[in-house]
Amino acid sequence: MDGSLARSMARTFRALADPTRVRILAALSEEELCVGALAARLEMTPSAISHQLRLLRRMHLVRRRREGKRALYALDDNHVRDLFAVAREHVLEKYG
Repeated sequence: MDGSLARSMARTFRALADPTRVRILAALSEEELCVGALAARLEMTPSAISHQLRLLRRMHLVRRRREGKRALYALDDNHVRDLFAVAREHVLEKYG
């Protein structure tokens, strides 16, 4: 593996190393949500959620879709869904 790929993968894993971002990905793995719904579900401010979503979008882990005035967020693609599911399965298997 070359250094560039290793650095990119490390950045992805760093983005996933935050409990708030993991909780956002968990919610988005179930359904597409707007910032307000995510904030309510995670009991956080919309500003804090927006900050985390910006980082997740930059890392191509989530995507945004406009529906009128609302912005809806979802996991970027099936690779993200699979990565999240495998990590969850691994942790549940090892730590129960």
